[in-house]
Amino acid sequence: MLQTAIEMEKAALLLKLLGDKTRLTMLKILQNQACCVCEFVEIFKTSQPSISQHLRKLRDLGLVLEERKGQWIFYSINKSNEYYPFIEQILNQLPNQEDKIKELEEQGNRITCC
Repeated sequence: MLQTAIEMEKAALLLKLLGDKTRLTMLKILQNQACCVCEFVEIFKTSQPSISQHLRKLRDLGLVLEERKGQWIFYSINKSNEYYPFIEQILNQLPNQEDKIKELEEQGNRITCC
């Protein structure tokens, strides 16, 4: 599959954004399913404002989409983003993160906001 090259500036910006382990892990998780902030708070054991900041940075570049369901906002990876093929190649090299979601389900925290 032939892909067009992206500009060096944009590649550097994307790689800098993905250079953060939390954001990189978030995108890997979102590659297979949508999650809400409260689920990421549980997964990463960090504050809601911190998680929201990470998601804002991903959203600002159009890498994630938001969908409101009642009072909750669910995030998913934006596979129609022009840079998704570039990011997908990186994500495909990373280990599966399904264990984090399975752990949430086992703790009963997967459904707390749905």
